[in-house]
Amino acid sequence: MANHIIDIQNLSKSFGDKKVLDNISFYVRQGEFVTLLGPSGCGKTTILRQIAGFINPDEGRILLDGSDIAEIPPYQRPLNTVFQRYALFPHLDVYDNIAFGLKLKKEPEDEIDKKVRKVLKLVSMSDYEDRDVESLSGGQQQRVAIARALVNQPKVLLLDEPLAALDLKMRKDMQIELKEMHEKLGITFIYVTHDQEEALTLSDTIVVLNEGKIQQIGTPTDIYNEPQNSFVADFIGESNILNGRMICDRKVEFIEHEFNCVDEGFGEDVPVDVVIRPEDIYIMNQTEGAQFTAKVKSCTFKGVHYEMYVETENGYELQIQDYNSFEVGSTVGLVIKPQDIQVMRKERVCNTFDATVVDERHVNFLGEDFECAVPAGLQVGAEVKVQVPFDKVELLDYQEDGALAGEVHFLLYKGDHYHLEIKTDDNDRLWVDTDDIWDKGDLVGISIASEDIKVIA
Repeated sequence: MANHIIDIQNLSKSFGDKKVLDNISFYVRQGEFVTLLGPSGCGKTTILRQIAGFINPDEGRILLDGSDIAEIPPYQRPLNTVFQRYALFPHLDVYDNIAFGLKLKKEPEDEIDKKVRKVLKLVSMSDYEDRDVESLSGGQQQRVAIARALVNQPKVLLLDEPLAALDLKMRKDMQIELKEMHEKLGITFIYVTHDQEEALTLSDTIVVLNEGKIQQIGTPTDIYNEPQNSFVADFIGESNILNGRMICDRKVEFIEHEFNCVDEGFGEDVPVDVVIRPEDIYIMNQTEGAQFTAKVKSCTFKGVHYEMYVETENGYELQIQDYNSFEVGSTVGLVIKPQDIQVMRKERVCNTFDATVVDERHVNFLGEDFECAVPAGLQVGAEVKVQVPFDKVELLDYQEDGALAGEVHFLLYKGDHYHLEIKTDDNDRLWVDTDDIWDKGDLVGISIASEDIKVIA
């Protein structure tokens, strides 16, 4: 822990009834570039604001150099924040915007001038000190905001989606500049973004978040090549995510073919998820020497590669990226090498709910009574578990047509079907396998047939 400049311990935060952070723990090393990455509403900005001291956690501690900073007000913390909207003072020129914090500290004028000119050079704005900030481009304003934060020589620089307002080319240019600044300065950066490519480009370490929980922590290479669950695999870059079966160590079955892999320790005949990146499927015109064949359904030029969708002989759709184009409708041979197959443990194999026996023909779960076969001998009020297979949950177009109402919260394409997470009106969750096409946010009715409900005493 000696080189941990920031240590987040069991951090939780709620706003009203919504839990934004749920027992978050991670650390940041001295001089590290750490990115908090996740979709909107996952809690990443809330973490940053708590480190800065703008809001207080409900539970947990934030340590700076080993000391709890809960009682230190924001303006006394050795941190500075760069915001998405820059927050520059429109009535001050570039020089005075940068010098503002130093003047508040009543530092000597010659020291202020020395520090301001040094940081102006660092952000390539040396000739702009007398300019009105409102006359600057978005990229130039962002450089001024970064310079204003750096001039105070903070131990940690907090950056809250600082490049989000820039156009694509300027954003990529600023990514390079930020990386170079970090290397020159050697101070700790904690960066918030929802842009996966930005996180992979800039970071030493990425903390992937979803719904207030950490999904994975690792280097960009680890996060991309070794995702720990389907959310990370789907969120970071393009992926083919497929149902599979671990036959034994170093052998896995998916898309109805057996493949050698490098994974071990999953057991034998175990359901798993398999991730194949589109660039890791080798495609060729001849079928001789191929592990399996497919028909090209589409081929689109993407600038540096062609993106293709193919359908295997068994009806599975795969995304492939290759430098060569292949004619739509043609039959191609495909090869996947063992080291390019990533096997993940399944987070769940069916829906499992806590339930209560209502009578000999009904159980209550998800807030509703369902008819089903209740095993003999179970007393009214007994607490049991019920299981419902993913493909036995029916989604209906109208909420009022179902026993339950819900909303499509997350969806994942798995080659020949969609795997959906549904959040009910009471914030319960269930998972559905379906061939039907739904969109995130769709309101649905939920129906479960009595014969598909298995009660476990």
